[in-house]
Amino acid sequence: QVWPVESGGGLVQAGGSLRLSCAVSGGAFSRYTMSWFRQAPGKEREFVAGISYSADTTSYADSVKGRFAVSRDNSKKSAYLQMNGLKPEDTAVYICATRADLRIAVTRYEYDFWGQGTQVTVSS
Repeated sequence: QVWPVESGGGLVQAGGSLRLSCAVSGGAFSRYTMSWFRQAPGKEREFVAGISYSADTTSYADSVKGRFAVSRDNSKKSAYLQMNGLKPEDTAVYICATRADLRIAVTRYEYDFWGQGTQVTVSS
């Protein structure tokens, strides 16, 4: 079993920044692809960003390219999402997910373990 736990969410004004963290317990962290999803009220859970186990490959949703950056530190069993230039439409619960595969998947059904999420609210 793998348990991701997110932190770092909060309330920020449009144009501001936040850095989310995902700490993972259990499992062989360095072998897992790590991704961030988000879910706004009344909307489907959507892929935001992902990073391969070796950190040599990243993937981003078009809506966050150039503003968000995903990273990881295998020695700390943690992944991060740096969010800059935040917009009100970025408001959502941000959820960390892992999968024991080399490929970064963009569909939620391909992920094995999920965190509880952290709320990000961007005011206009």
